[in-house]
Amino acid sequence: MKIGWIGLGNMGIPMAGNLLAAGYEVKVWNRTPSKAEPLLAQGATLAGSLAELAECDIVFTMVSDDEAVKAVYTGPDGLLTSGARGTLAVDMSTVSPQTSRYLAEQCRQAGFRFLDAPVSGSVGPAKEGKLVIMVGGDESDYTQVKPLLDKLGKLALHLGPNGAGTSAKLAINLLLGITVQGAAETLLFARSMGIEAEQMLTIIRESAVGTPLIRGKEASILADNYPAAFALKHMAKDLRLAREEGVSTPLAESAAACYRAALEDGMGDLDVMAILRFLDRQ
Repeated sequence: MKIGWIGLGNMGIPMAGNLLAAGYEVKVWNRTPSKAEPLLAQGATLAGSLAELAECDIVFTMVSDDEAVKAVYTGPDGLLTSGARGTLAVDMSTVSPQTSRYLAEQCRQAGFRFLDAPVSGSVGPAKEGKLVIMVGGDESDYTQVKPLLDKLGKLALHLGPNGAGTSAKLAINLLLGITVQGAAETLLFARSMGIEAEQMLTIIRESAVGTPLIRGKEASILADNYPAAFALKHMAKDLRLAREEGVSTPLAESAAACYRAALEDGMGDLDVMAILRFLDRQ
């Protein structure tokens, strides 16, 4: 089986690397070819064009947003211009459900098959192959790609037709955004009453609301240093997409506004936990 991989950012490199480590033949493409070097050292080959990747059996896409993924598939030199037939395209980007359904229809018309399969988890789980993968599309296509998804994640769920995977991803990222903001507000409130961050983090860790997410952010919080595992700009984008899908609950509205303001304040390239620094400045 020949595998294609498009998008070599913080997530794409370790995910494609896991497929290489599992023994699959992987051909990669990225707008900046130099980003492929770590994977080429692992045995990947570099495609000269998107159309070349369409000759693979399965092509994964993992790019930043709706505009980028549409360009990959339907742009002037995109996958769907290749003339290939029968290729299974698996988009793991976080985009709107409408975009997933649009791409599925464009793929169908071009003779491709399409799954939306976004992931929950950041760079650490990507490296460890412990992502949660949410899949929308034809169940037979899901069955075909499931052995590969099992190399990328600890759980892959088929949730329904195209758009179901991206819908679930927006829902889980809504909870993620609220949880991170809630932890930040808790720490600031505790500090205002004389409770230090390290003490409060210990309490959170040992309580019913302690989560692997917050435990994983402790070092960043204590150092006030936020290298991006999941960039704040992506959270702001995901909450915007959730609002466009109709969520208007109080916590969703508050979180969307807060992350949008932090993005406008220049914190987009920091980790999502940098919302703590933003709130501390208010």
